[in-house]
Amino acid sequence: MGKRFFTQLLVDKIRKVFRNSKYRWFAIIAGLVYLISPLDISPDVVPILGWIDDGLVASLVVAEVSQILAEKLKNRQKGNSAASNSTQTSTVIDVNAVS
Repeated sequence: MGKRFFTQLLVDKIRKVFRNSKYRWFAIIAGLVYLISPLDISPDVVPILGWIDDGLVASLVVAEVSQILAEKLKNRQKGNSAASNSTQTSTVIDVNAVS
């Protein structure tokens, strides 16, 4: 139970950091520097354990970059749909037909 508590606490802290856009970009850049850097938490010469930390950092970086791109795409689509709705309503002609 203690391990799960600390893991959840760590995950919550990481999510709070990534919610703030200023820290989000810092964390992405720090993750990329960590992946490029020859210094690791666990060296890559240790089988499996050396690759796990790199995999976790890489997955966090990819997840955050993809989330940023998805948010930008969603905002762009929202802006385009609002613009197209305004042009469509401005070109509607109301005709009262009398039979």
